[in-house]
Amino acid sequence: MDRFERAYRNPVRQVRRRRSALTGNAVFTGALMIATAALAADSIDPDALKRLVHQDCGSCHGLTLKGGLGPDLRAETIEHYDADVLKSVILDGIPDTAMPPWRPLISEEEADWVARYLLQPENM
Repeated sequence: MDRFERAYRNPVRQVRRRRSALTGNAVFTGALMIATAALAADSIDPDALKRLVHQDCGSCHGLTLKGGLGPDLRAETIEHYDADVLKSVILDGIPDTAMPPWRPLISEEEADWVARYLLQPENM
């Protein structure tokens, strides 16, 4: 075993390498969380959320939201739902159905905006 291999296998050096890797991961994770929080703090973009509803939601609920794989989402057909119920469905999905949770992709504020938009599109 040459000196480079001995230095590489040195337990103290391995601990330092692990500690350095963990520190690097912690710094990256912290920066990612700060950036995500900063983005979430920005104001909601209504145009982007309307596109999300009509394109992403529309891929299952129909581009005009009249239904498809998923049910009709027009205001007159969902008016009996509370905005909080819709927000919960948007964020957490519906288990054992094709409705996925959107929580990993949108904030609670954005989900609230989408729920209110679905109930009263003319006011948004």
